[in-house]
Amino acid sequence: MNLYSGHMNKLIDELASLPGIGNKSAQNLAFHLINMPKDRVNRLANVMMETREKICYCKECCTLTDKELCPVCANEKRNHGVIMVVEDSRDMAAYEKTGKFEGVYHVLQGAISPMMGIGPSEIRLKELLQRLQGDVEEVIIATNSNLEGESTAMYISKLIKPTGIKVTRIATGVPVGGDLEYIDEVTLTRALDGRVEL
Repeated sequence: MNLYSGHMNKLIDELASLPGIGNKSAQNLAFHLINMPKDRVNRLANVMMETREKICYCKECCTLTDKELCPVCANEKRNHGVIMVVEDSRDMAAYEKTGKFEGVYHVLQGAISPMMGIGPSEIRLKELLQRLQGDVEEVIIATNSNLEGESTAMYISKLIKPTGIKVTRIATGVPVGGDLEYIDEVTLTRALDGRVEL
């Protein structure tokens, strides 16, 4: 049963389609937006459109940015010889919050998942291999501890080992089946400190 007008229902449906937003939250957000001053709603809509148009992938690490290089890759103080491989930009942000990692990242934009039809060519492995042509000492694989993340880690390890570059995997402390973006900084730091060579 539709309780509201067509436009209100459309707004609630669109908000509810966002990850982590259920019908109740979508309804609350819709009412909040309707009660906001029009100039704030316009500003929010403009920022969303502008961000969607301007965001691109960092030419080095493949994270989302609005410049050619993201702030981490552009930082000369970072150790560019140590690359942490993560599945997405949220995982990168989770590690950045710890303040403990001084290297750089490579964002795969996914994980190998044959069940979902995602093979090695659908994630940013080619770009990672190009980066390894430079002066790289270690690759830390920090994919999620689920079936896809483990498969991806093993695949990357097999690709890199013949090059002689040290390959490590983050240690336990990250729960199996857990997504990095939801894990606290202390657990992430312990996992990084206790990484093991593959």
